[in-house]
Amino acid sequence: MRCSIVSAAAGLLLGLIAFRAEAQTFQLGLNAADLASLGTLNAEAGVAVQRHWTLGAKARINPWSFTSADSEERFQSKRQTWWTGVRYWPWHVYSGWWTSSGVQYSEFNEGGIQSPLTREGDAWGVSLSAGYSLMLADHLNIEFGFGFWGGYQIYTVYSCPVCGKVVDSGNKLFLLPNEALLSLMYVF
Repeated sequence: MRCSIVSAAAGLLLGLIAFRAEAQTFQLGLNAADLASLGTLNAEAGVAVQRHWTLGAKARINPWSFTSADSEERFQSKRQTWWTGVRYWPWHVYSGWWTSSGVQYSEFNEGGIQSPLTREGDAWGVSLSAGYSLMLADHLNIEFGFGFWGGYQIYTVYSCPVCGKVVDSGNKLFLLPNEALLSLMYVF
């Protein structure tokens, strides 16, 4: 599984190098909404390949576990998520409305937040998102957006975040919200 992610990332990088556009522009970004979600570290990179198209890659990593202050209960939303895909910009890259589509892989371990049940597993699939990029300055944008993704997941459910008692396991198809974007982007 991880080998296919590395292959997809290598393919994206080779595509970025091989396909050169006239006014090639790059962007790097950070999603504040992910940071607010239990400190999920994240980064996004993109490159314009035509006036209306960009290629991109995103990573989200959350290695943290927390213990509540009033009790010894543990909760977490550990994950590593890797995405690569394209964005279409009706007006011009990095300006105005956009839609995106891509492939995504996520390894997750989350639980103890709303109930003591903890789920862990692997999920992969395709994503669809839409949003708006507002130019704040020559090289600085703020992006707003929302997306969904669907695909296939293999999972195990435990009775609590620290015990090893399995209460369910299996695999299934899914359709879930993928991301809420409130991103600060640097364009160069």
